[in-house]
Amino acid sequence: MKQDISRRNFLKLLGGGAATTAAVLTGCKSKSQTKATEEYKKQVEPPTGKMTYRQNPKKQEKVSLLGYGMMRLPTIDGNAARESKAEIDQEMVNRQVDYAIDHGVNYFDTSPVYCQGMSEHCTGIALSRHRREEYFVATKLSNFSPDTWSREASIQMYKNSMRELQVDYIDYYLMHGIGMGGMEALNNRYINNGILDYLVEERKAGRIRNLGFSYHGDIAVFDYLLSQHDKYHWDFVQIELNYLDWDHADEINPRNTDARYLYGELQKLDIPAVIMEPLLGGRLANLPQYLATELKQRNPECSVASWAFRYAGTPDGVLTVLSGMTFMEHLKDNLMSYCPLKPLTEQEMEYLHKDVAERIVGLENIPCNDCKYCMPCPYGIDIPAIFVHYNKCKNEGTLPRLKMDEEYWKLRRNYLIGLDRAVPRLRQADHCIGCGQCEPHCPQNIRIPRELHKISDFVEALKQNNFMEKDNQKKQG
Repeated sequence: MKQDISRRNFLKLLGGGAATTAAVLTGCKSKSQTKATEEYKKQVEPPTGKMTYRQNPKKQEKVSLLGYGMMRLPTIDGNAARESKAEIDQEMVNRQVDYAIDHGVNYFDTSPVYCQGMSEHCTGIALSRHRREEYFVATKLSNFSPDTWSREASIQMYKNSMRELQVDYIDYYLMHGIGMGGMEALNNRYINNGILDYLVEERKAGRIRNLGFSYHGDIAVFDYLLSQHDKYHWDFVQIELNYLDWDHADEINPRNTDARYLYGELQKLDIPAVIMEPLLGGRLANLPQYLATELKQRNPECSVASWAFRYAGTPDGVLTVLSGMTFMEHLKDNLMSYCPLKPLTEQEMEYLHKDVAERIVGLENIPCNDCKYCMPCPYGIDIPAIFVHYNKCKNEGTLPRLKMDEEYWKLRRNYLIGLDRAVPRLRQADHCIGCGQCEPHCPQNIRIPRELHKISDFVEALKQNNFMEKDNQKKQG
């Protein structure tokens, strides 16, 4: 009898979920696993011609519900672009862009500051190999630094984006990170220098087809810009929306605003929403094991991440959902969620709000989304990697806390070894001098030096406990 090799049975055969699947697809396997893998790979290929599209109400154009975020491009060393010295794997970028377009993705989002300034260039190379009408490109006026606030510098950044992207018009252009720095920053970056009026004129000229902004931070700025909708006629607005931020963004960080409010205000004005951070920088794909198990039991054939993507794509008024996809397996999994979208039911939405989100809030993680806006650190500290490792251990319940816990010494050893593997020692938190250069760039408003010093103290305490344990062993010996 021929064995049923559906996704569910395959995962049962391997004894794990998506993470196990990825490992087995690239690691050592038995003959039976090898055969199962080959059959499985044939069946998990996302279908072509099944992408869900949303219509831009003003332009009457269809936009793929999955948008490709070009902020975590693959590098030659096999990781996401984090360092200025990291060489982006252009061949892999091309392959993944080709695959995405073949499967219906037509929205590509970038910025002059992504991947240490290389994202637009690499995105332009990949997209220019396709017919211009096959894709919409989105980029931003990322004039965060005071030396880019002048009218001339901002216009130069805007025009350079077109050169790097190899286009003569931009489909979706955003004022980047509105709300960071409050009204003063908005005035300095866009109002006092006349740049917002300039962008409106560029839209009239057709060089910008849709004009909007991405929002982080001070809600007064968001409310002000929406109050000016009759003047500026926003074509879209990019907001952070996921099942954790829907009701708990301000609990995670008091300087953030719940997605329920942001989305609701856009709906009142019929402004399409572009969604960023559907996974909160990967946190909603790497849930504590007990929550991940619950989700897998409810839908064994879908990844944990797919719950977050289906959530973000379900509401009316969502034009596209962005995902920064470094690896091909990320792209394929996300395509499975949207080719086509199976909207969440009311019961599923309620389950995520009440049974999942409320328990995640209690974990009190550092709200880092691994966006890397804080990088590069002038002292070489790998800020996102430090936070990601800490959050991962906290989510998994493997942070060493109490020495009377029988698992303490094992957990302590695993944490320190894992940290050294994730972050070279010269780039760990104890090298932070508290200069604060990173903090103004954080969309989540994290007090980065403070959190780094907390982690540094935590790690030092673990190391001192190790020395104390060795001394005790010597005395006992």
